[in-house]
Amino acid sequence: MSVLKSVVLFLLAALAEIGGAWLIWQGWREHRGLLWIAGGIVALGAYGFVATFQPDPNFGRILAAYGGIFVAGSLAWGMLVDHFKPDRYDLIGATICLFGVLVIMYAPRNT
Repeated sequence: MSVLKSVVLFLLAALAEIGGAWLIWQGWREHRGLLWIAGGIVALGAYGFVATFQPDPNFGRILAAYGGIFVAGSLAWGMLVDHFKPDRYDLIGATICLFGVLVIMYAPRNT
């Protein structure tokens, strides 16, 4: 159950961080205004809290693993929201990152 909880928290963190950054991007680069930017700031703040609910107590491990989630999630967001078409190297890179997440977070350890 803690692996499932961890995966859900990583997905929520990705939604908050990538969504927040996208809102700021839209507000500034696409001239949608301060409300979009403010929404992005709130979402980025929420991201900071989501990570604290991870079952693993090690900050460095959580953030390192989340980096892989962020890479893959950013490509997925781009595909779904901005109709970005990743090439095979994008997909290979994201797969490598996700494999890194599995190793960092879920490999058996002697504790």
